Amino acid sequence: MPTPTKSDSPQPPAHAPSRPRALGKGLESLLPSRPAAPSSVAAPVHPPAEPAGKPLEIPLHLIDRNPFQTRTQFDEDKLAELATSILASGVVQPIVVRHGVNHRQDGRYTLITGERRLLASKKAGKETIPAIVREVSNLQAMEMTIVENLQRTDLNPIEQAHAYLCLSRDFHMTQEQMAERTGKDRASVSNFLRLLKLPDHVQAQVESGALSFGHARALLALESPEAILAAAQKILALHLSVRATENYIQGLLQPESGAKPPKPALPIDPNVREAQDQLRRRLGLKVTIEDKKGKGKVIIEYSGVEDFDAILAALGDPITG
Repeated sequence: MPTPTKSDSPQPPAHAPSRPRALGKGLESLLPSRPAAPSSVAAPVHPPAEPAGKPLEIPLHLIDRNPFQTRTQFDEDKLAELATSILASGVVQPIVVRHGVNHRQDGRYTLITGERRLLASKKAGKETIPAIVREVSNLQAMEMTIVENLQRTDLNPIEQAHAYLCLSRDFHMTQEQMAERTGKDRASVSNFLRLLKLPDHVQAQVESGALSFGHARALLALESPEAILAAAQKILALHLSVRATENYIQGLLQPESGAKPPKPALPIDPNVREAQDQLRRRLGLKVTIEDKKGKGKVIIEYSGVEDFDAILAALGDPITG
């Protein structure tokens, strides 16, 4: 019986320890420690066996777009700047690709990470790009793409929210696991996910940058989509700052007068009111503190699992473990 060769059984390198993939600790584990300078000689359409971790020069026209890309917007000015840099210095950090479905027939690859570098290289008129080939499944490729995106700083809040949603829905990750993989804190993950509760029109305003993450968090304290839409329109019309928005939302939640006559109540201690306001701003939820001579209760209203997770995260997750 013939002895199996390395190519018969694609296994991870012998030195790799048995542990979860280190995606959330940075993509440096996927790349060589010293990126190779781009070569001026293009690789053949059907390259020979590829040494693990060694960049190859792959023709741009053989690389297909990443089907799992969560980014929806690319800054054209920044792409142009990157293209200029690539013309002057080449692509410093290789992209990561995998073989296409019919690679043996057509020699094509599918992008995993590095779409900006790929787009900028095309804009610069390059014919090839340095790339590292990885043998990964669809799920692994999706996870690598999402985690790389979340580790960037230029994603808009809605793109980040959808990326976290993908990790939760497709990989069944808890918010704590997502935080660990991406280097974020759990409360931040929860706050991004909660943005998807906003009406679509408001999400579009956040995605375009017309409304900031702070504006969106403040709007989430309102209960109905109609109230959120009306408040968002006023914020945009008056160009309110985040602080002014928080005060405006606070006024909507606690109007001084309304259709019903106000109930007689004892004056609220300024310290209690400030604590109540801080909790509302921190959680983005409706919070009421009922205090009577130093005794009382804190009422936090939530409307879904995401809200409840945000409360647990803010309290240090006291019921887990």
